[in-house]
Amino acid sequence: MIDHSVISTSQSEGFVETPAVKKIVNRALGYLQAGFAVHLCGPTGTGKTTLAMHLANLMDQPVMLMYGDEEFKTSDLVGDKLGYSKRKLIDNFIHSVLKTEEDVMQRWVNNRLTTAVKEGFTLIYDEFNRSRPEANNALLSVLEEGILSLPTSEEEGGYIKAHPNFRAIFTSNPEEYAGVHKTQDALLDRMVTMHVDYFDEPTETKIIQNRTGIALEDAERIIALIRGFRNTNGIRKVTTIRPGIVIGSILKQKGITADYKNPFFREICLDALSVIRATQEELDLARETICRLIDEHCGGKPFSTSTNGQSSQPQPEADQSRAGTQKDLQPRDNKGRFINLFLKGGER
Repeated sequence: MIDHSVISTSQSEGFVETPAVKKIVNRALGYLQAGFAVHLCGPTGTGKTTLAMHLANLMDQPVMLMYGDEEFKTSDLVGDKLGYSKRKLIDNFIHSVLKTEEDVMQRWVNNRLTTAVKEGFTLIYDEFNRSRPEANNALLSVLEEGILSLPTSEEEGGYIKAHPNFRAIFTSNPEEYAGVHKTQDALLDRMVTMHVDYFDEPTETKIIQNRTGIALEDAERIIALIRGFRNTNGIRKVTTIRPGIVIGSILKQKGITADYKNPFFREICLDALSVIRATQEELDLARETICRLIDEHCGGKPFSTSTNGQSSQPQPEADQSRAGTQKDLQPRDNKGRFINLFLKGGER
Protein backbone atom coordinates (compact mmCIF):
# COMPACT_ATOMS: atom_id res chain seq x y z
CA MET A 1 0.00 0.00 0.00
CA ILE A 2 1.44 3.37 -1.06
CA ASP A 3 1.52 6.14 1.52
CA HIS A 4 -1.00 8.90 0.76
CA SER A 5 1.73 11.49 1.37
CA VAL A 6 3.58 10.54 -1.83
CA ILE A 7 3.58 13.33 -4.39
CA SER A 8 4.21 13.06 -8.10
CA THR A 9 6.51 15.61 -9.69
CA SER A 10 5.84 17.37 -12.95
CA GLN A 11 7.86 19.83 -14.96
CA SER A 12 9.13 22.50 -12.58
CA GLU A 13 6.97 25.51 -13.40
CA GLY A 14 8.91 28.75 -13.62
CA PHE A 15 12.20 27.14 -12.59
CA VAL A 16 15.06 29.40 -13.68
CA GLU A 17 18.06 27.74 -15.27
CA THR A 18 20.84 30.21 -15.84
CA PRO A 19 24.42 28.97 -16.40
CA ALA A 20 25.10 29.31 -12.65
CA VAL A 21 22.08 27.16 -11.78
CA LYS A 22 22.82 24.57 -14.46
CA LYS A 23 26.27 23.94 -12.99
CA ILE A 24 24.75 23.04 -9.62
CA VAL A 25 21.95 20.96 -11.15
CA ASN A 26 24.28 18.97 -13.38
CA ARG A 27 26.64 18.10 -10.52
CA ALA A 28 23.84 17.18 -8.11
CA LEU A 29 22.05 15.10 -10.73
CA GLY A 30 25.27 13.21 -11.42
CA TYR A 31 25.67 12.34 -7.73
CA LEU A 32 22.05 11.13 -7.50
CA GLN A 33 22.29 9.01 -10.64
CA ALA A 34 25.42 7.42 -9.23
CA GLY A 35 23.47 6.43 -6.11
CA PHE A 36 24.77 9.01 -3.64
CA ALA A 37 22.61 11.11 -1.31
CA VAL A 38 22.83 14.87 -1.97
CA HIS A 39 22.86 17.45 0.81
CA LEU A 40 22.09 21.07 -0.16
CA CYS A 41 23.40 23.34 2.59
CA GLY A 42 23.20 27.13 2.72
CA PRO A 43 21.52 30.25 4.13
CA THR A 44 17.77 30.69 4.08
CA GLY A 45 16.28 32.00 0.87
CA THR A 46 18.87 30.53 -1.50
CA GLY A 47 16.39 28.19 -3.22
CA LYS A 48 17.49 24.89 -1.68
CA THR A 49 14.00 23.38 -1.47
CA THR A 50 13.09 24.53 -4.98
CA LEU A 51 16.33 23.05 -6.26
CA ALA A 52 15.64 19.77 -4.44
CA MET A 53 12.16 19.54 -5.99
CA HIS A 54 13.62 20.25 -9.42
CA LEU A 55 16.21 17.50 -9.00
CA ALA A 56 13.49 15.08 -7.94
CA ASN A 57 11.54 16.02 -11.05
CA LEU A 58 14.57 15.23 -13.20
CA MET A 59 14.85 11.82 -11.50
CA ASP A 60 11.31 11.15 -12.78
CA GLN A 61 10.18 9.26 -9.68
CA PRO A 62 7.45 9.79 -7.08
CA VAL A 63 8.60 11.97 -4.20
CA MET A 64 8.28 11.44 -0.46
CA LEU A 65 8.55 14.84 1.24
CA MET A 66 9.50 15.29 4.89
CA TYR A 67 10.27 18.34 7.02
CA GLY A 68 12.65 18.30 9.97
CA ASP A 69 11.07 18.83 13.37
CA GLU A 70 12.38 19.13 16.92
CA GLU A 71 9.77 16.63 18.11
CA PHE A 72 10.71 13.93 15.59
CA LYS A 73 11.58 10.47 16.88
CA THR A 74 12.95 7.53 14.90
CA SER A 75 9.42 6.17 14.66
CA ASP A 76 8.37 9.31 12.76
CA LEU A 77 10.76 8.25 10.01
CA VAL A 78 10.51 4.47 10.12
CA GLY A 79 7.05 3.67 11.48
CA ASP A 80 5.38 2.46 14.62
CA LYS A 81 2.66 0.27 16.02
CA LEU A 82 -0.53 2.28 15.88
CA GLY A 83 -3.90 0.90 16.89
CA TYR A 84 -4.97 -2.74 17.00
CA SER A 85 -6.27 -5.35 14.61
CA LYS A 86 -8.69 -7.98 15.85
CA ARG A 87 -9.38 -11.41 14.36
CA LYS A 88 -12.13 -13.74 15.49
CA LEU A 89 -12.62 -17.30 14.23
CA ILE A 90 -15.83 -19.24 14.99
CA ASP A 91 -15.80 -22.98 14.21
CA ASN A 92 -19.25 -24.59 14.24
CA PHE A 93 -18.51 -27.43 11.82
CA ILE A 94 -20.07 -29.82 14.29
CA HIS A 95 -23.38 -28.29 15.26
CA SER A 96 -23.16 -29.45 18.84
CA VAL A 97 -19.61 -28.07 19.28
CA LEU A 98 -18.77 -24.32 19.17
CA LYS A 99 -15.11 -23.36 18.98
CA THR A 100 -14.06 -19.72 19.10
CA GLU A 101 -10.58 -18.23 18.63
CA GLU A 102 -9.91 -14.54 19.05
CA ASP A 103 -6.62 -12.66 18.43
CA VAL A 104 -5.84 -9.02 19.12
CA MET A 105 -2.54 -7.57 17.91
CA GLN A 106 -1.01 -4.15 17.38
CA ARG A 107 -1.03 -2.85 13.81
CA TRP A 108 2.28 -1.70 12.27
CA VAL A 109 2.18 1.39 10.03
CA ASN A 110 5.11 2.32 7.83
CA ASN A 111 6.25 5.91 7.93
CA ARG A 112 7.73 7.94 5.09
CA LEU A 113 11.33 6.77 5.14
CA THR A 114 10.28 3.11 5.13
CA THR A 115 7.82 3.68 2.30
CA ALA A 116 10.40 5.51 0.19
CA VAL A 117 13.02 2.80 0.79
CA LYS A 118 10.63 -0.06 -0.05
CA GLU A 119 9.01 1.50 -3.11
CA GLY A 120 12.05 3.20 -4.63
CA PHE A 121 10.90 6.80 -4.25
CA THR A 122 12.98 9.95 -4.04
CA LEU A 123 13.07 11.16 -0.44
CA ILE A 124 13.32 14.93 0.12
CA TYR A 125 14.14 15.62 3.75
CA ASP A 126 13.84 19.40 4.01
CA GLU A 127 15.76 21.15 6.82
CA PHE A 128 16.63 17.74 8.24
CA ASN A 129 18.91 19.22 10.91
CA ARG A 130 15.91 20.71 12.69
CA SER A 131 15.29 17.15 13.86
CA ARG A 132 17.40 15.92 16.76
CA PRO A 133 20.46 13.92 15.66
CA GLU A 134 19.34 10.72 17.38
CA ALA A 135 16.09 10.76 15.39
CA ASN A 136 18.08 10.57 12.14
CA ASN A 137 20.17 7.56 13.16
CA ALA A 138 17.98 5.29 11.05
CA LEU A 139 19.44 6.98 7.97
CA LEU A 140 22.97 5.75 8.68
CA SER A 141 22.48 2.16 7.52
CA VAL A 142 20.20 3.20 4.66
CA LEU A 143 22.75 5.55 3.10
CA GLU A 144 25.75 3.27 3.71
CA GLU A 145 24.59 -0.35 3.30
CA GLY A 146 21.19 0.21 1.67
CA ILE A 147 19.47 -1.50 4.60
CA LEU A 148 16.76 -0.14 6.88
CA SER A 149 16.51 -1.76 10.31
CA LEU A 150 13.03 -2.48 11.65
CA PRO A 151 11.63 -4.27 14.71
CA THR A 152 12.23 -7.99 14.14
CA SER A 153 8.54 -8.77 14.35
CA GLU A 154 7.68 -6.54 11.39
CA GLU A 155 10.00 -7.81 8.66
CA GLU A 156 11.78 -11.12 8.27
CA GLY A 157 15.25 -10.67 9.68
CA GLY A 158 14.40 -7.27 11.13
CA TYR A 159 15.40 -5.23 8.08
CA ILE A 160 14.45 -4.37 4.51
CA LYS A 161 16.77 -3.75 1.60
CA ALA A 162 16.49 -0.42 -0.17
CA HIS A 163 14.90 -0.45 -3.60
CA PRO A 164 17.48 0.14 -6.37
CA ASN A 165 15.69 3.36 -7.37
CA PHE A 166 15.67 4.86 -3.88
CA ARG A 167 17.38 8.25 -3.74
CA ALA A 168 17.66 10.88 -0.99
CA ILE A 169 18.00 14.67 -1.12
CA PHE A 170 18.58 16.65 2.08
CA THR A 171 18.51 20.39 2.73
CA SER A 172 19.74 22.26 5.78
CA ASN A 173 20.40 25.72 7.17
CA PRO A 174 23.66 26.70 8.91
CA GLU A 175 24.11 25.48 12.48
CA GLU A 176 24.04 28.99 13.93
CA TYR A 177 20.36 29.39 12.94
CA ALA A 178 17.75 29.12 15.68
CA GLY A 179 16.24 25.66 16.11
CA VAL A 180 19.01 23.92 14.15
CA HIS A 181 20.98 20.97 15.57
CA LYS A 182 24.55 19.94 14.88
CA THR A 183 24.49 16.94 12.55
CA GLN A 184 26.54 13.89 13.45
CA ASP A 185 29.71 13.51 11.36
CA ALA A 186 28.85 9.91 10.53
CA LEU A 187 25.70 11.02 8.70
CA LEU A 188 27.38 13.89 6.86
CA ASP A 189 30.07 11.49 5.72
CA ARG A 190 27.42 9.39 3.95
CA MET A 191 26.18 12.19 1.69
CA VAL A 192 27.64 14.66 -0.79
CA THR A 193 27.32 18.18 0.65
CA MET A 194 26.89 21.02 -1.83
CA HIS A 195 27.02 24.55 -0.44
CA VAL A 196 24.36 26.76 -2.02
CA ASP A 197 24.82 30.51 -1.64
CA TYR A 198 22.93 33.49 -3.04
CA PHE A 199 22.94 33.35 -6.81
CA ASP A 200 24.46 35.93 -9.12
CA GLU A 201 22.55 39.07 -10.12
CA PRO A 202 21.25 37.80 -13.51
CA THR A 203 19.85 34.66 -11.86
CA GLU A 204 18.12 36.57 -9.05
CA THR A 205 16.71 39.04 -11.57
CA LYS A 206 15.31 36.22 -13.71
CA ILE A 207 13.75 34.56 -10.65
CA ILE A 208 11.98 37.79 -9.65
CA GLN A 209 10.73 38.32 -13.19
CA ASN A 210 9.46 34.75 -13.56
CA ARG A 211 7.77 34.66 -10.16
CA THR A 212 6.02 38.02 -10.43
CA GLY A 213 5.60 38.76 -14.14
CA ILE A 214 6.98 42.30 -13.90
CA ALA A 215 9.08 43.98 -16.58
CA LEU A 216 12.80 43.19 -16.77
CA GLU A 217 13.77 46.78 -15.89
CA ASP A 218 11.69 46.69 -12.70
CA ALA A 219 13.14 43.30 -11.74
CA GLU A 220 16.67 44.64 -12.25
CA ARG A 221 15.95 47.66 -10.04
CA ILE A 222 14.48 45.54 -7.25
CA ILE A 223 17.41 43.12 -7.26
CA ALA A 224 19.91 46.00 -7.28
CA LEU A 225 18.10 47.39 -4.22
CA ILE A 226 18.10 44.02 -2.42
CA ARG A 227 21.73 43.24 -3.19
CA GLY A 228 22.78 46.70 -2.07
CA PHE A 229 20.91 46.28 1.21
CA ARG A 230 22.33 42.75 1.66
CA ASN A 231 25.86 44.12 1.46
CA THR A 232 25.26 46.95 3.93
CA ASN A 233 27.34 46.73 7.09
CA GLY A 234 26.10 47.57 10.57
CA ILE A 235 22.61 46.03 10.26
CA ARG A 236 21.71 42.59 11.59
CA LYS A 237 19.61 41.08 8.84
CA VAL A 238 19.16 38.19 6.42
CA THR A 239 18.21 39.61 3.04
CA THR A 240 16.95 37.01 0.57
CA ILE A 241 15.08 37.48 -2.69
CA ARG A 242 11.76 36.77 -0.97
CA PRO A 243 11.23 40.50 -0.22
CA GLY A 244 11.85 41.10 -3.91
CA ILE A 245 9.08 38.67 -4.81
CA VAL A 246 6.76 40.51 -2.40
CA ILE A 247 7.66 43.90 -3.91
CA GLY A 248 7.37 42.64 -7.48
CA SER A 249 4.02 40.96 -6.84
CA ILE A 250 2.54 44.16 -5.41
CA LEU A 251 3.90 46.21 -8.33
CA LYS A 252 2.24 43.78 -10.73
CA GLN A 253 -1.01 43.81 -8.77
CA LYS A 254 -1.18 47.62 -8.63
CA GLY A 255 0.09 48.14 -12.17
CA ILE A 256 2.95 50.45 -11.10
CA THR A 257 6.70 50.45 -11.69
CA ALA A 258 9.77 50.55 -9.46
CA ASP A 259 10.06 54.34 -9.47
CA TYR A 260 11.82 56.30 -6.73
CA LYS A 261 9.27 59.14 -7.12
CA ASN A 262 6.35 56.89 -6.12
CA PRO A 263 5.77 57.09 -2.33
CA PHE A 264 3.77 53.84 -2.34
CA PHE A 265 6.76 52.02 -3.86
CA ARG A 266 8.94 53.38 -1.05
CA GLU A 267 6.50 52.17 1.57
CA ILE A 268 6.30 48.59 0.27
CA CYS A 269 10.10 48.45 0.03
CA LEU A 270 10.39 49.53 3.66
CA ASP A 271 7.77 46.96 4.68
CA ALA A 272 9.30 44.07 2.72
CA LEU A 273 12.85 44.82 3.82
CA SER A 274 11.98 45.60 7.43
CA VAL A 275 14.64 44.58 9.93
CA ILE A 276 13.52 42.29 12.74
CA ARG A 277 15.19 42.16 16.16
CA ALA A 278 17.06 45.43 15.70
CA THR A 279 17.90 48.34 17.95
CA GLN A 280 16.39 51.73 17.21
CA GLU A 281 19.74 52.85 15.84
CA GLU A 282 19.89 49.86 13.49
CA LEU A 283 16.28 50.43 12.46
CA ASP A 284 16.99 54.07 11.59
CA LEU A 285 20.09 53.06 9.66
CA ALA A 286 18.14 50.39 7.77
CA ARG A 287 15.41 52.82 6.76
CA GLU A 288 17.88 55.45 5.73
CA THR A 289 19.86 52.89 3.71
CA ILE A 290 16.76 51.58 1.95
CA CYS A 291 15.67 55.09 0.97
CA ARG A 292 19.15 55.88 -0.29
CA LEU A 293 19.28 52.68 -2.34
CA ILE A 294 15.84 53.37 -3.83
CA ASP A 295 17.11 56.74 -5.03
CA GLU A 296 20.29 55.19 -6.31
CA HIS A 297 18.85 52.22 -8.19
CA CYS A 298 15.24 53.02 -9.01
CA GLY A 299 15.39 55.93 -11.40
CA GLY A 300 17.10 58.66 -9.40
CA LYS A 301 20.65 59.87 -9.89
CA PRO A 302 23.32 57.54 -8.46
CA PHE A 303 24.98 58.63 -5.24
CA SER A 304 28.56 59.69 -5.75
CA THR A 305 31.43 58.73 -3.48
CA SER A 306 33.40 61.54 -1.93
CA THR A 307 37.13 61.55 -1.36
CA ASN A 308 36.72 60.29 2.21
CA GLY A 309 34.79 57.20 1.02
CA GLN A 310 31.37 58.39 2.26
CA SER A 311 28.34 58.40 -0.02
CA SER A 312 27.10 61.88 -0.76
CA GLN A 313 23.69 62.93 -2.00
CA PRO A 314 23.21 64.71 -5.33
CA GLN A 315 22.92 68.48 -5.21
CA PRO A 316 19.32 69.62 -4.71
CA GLU A 317 19.32 71.93 -7.70
CA ALA A 318 20.14 69.01 -10.00
CA ASP A 319 16.78 67.38 -9.43
CA GLN A 320 14.14 69.35 -7.54
CA SER A 321 11.64 66.51 -7.17
CA ARG A 322 14.27 64.18 -5.75
CA ALA A 323 15.72 66.88 -3.50
CA GLY A 324 12.27 67.45 -2.06
CA THR A 325 11.92 63.75 -1.35
CA GLN A 326 15.30 63.58 0.37
CA LYS A 327 14.48 66.64 2.49
CA ASP A 328 11.28 65.01 3.70
CA LEU A 329 13.18 61.86 4.62
CA GLN A 330 15.62 63.65 6.90
CA PRO A 331 13.60 65.24 9.78
CA ARG A 332 14.18 63.65 13.16
CA ASP A 333 12.91 64.23 16.67
CA ASN A 334 15.09 65.30 19.59
CA LYS A 335 16.21 61.69 20.09
CA GLY A 336 17.49 61.44 16.55
CA ARG A 337 14.64 59.23 15.27
CA PHE A 338 12.94 59.77 11.94
CA ILE A 339 9.73 61.79 12.10
CA ASN A 340 8.47 61.09 8.60
CA LEU A 341 9.92 58.70 6.07
CA PHE A 342 8.00 59.42 2.90
CA LEU A 343 6.69 62.34 0.93
CA LYS A 344 2.95 61.95 0.58
CA GLY A 345 1.40 62.70 -2.77
CA GLY A 346 1.15 66.44 -3.48
CA GLU A 347 2.50 67.60 -0.10
CA ARG A 348 5.30 70.20 0.03
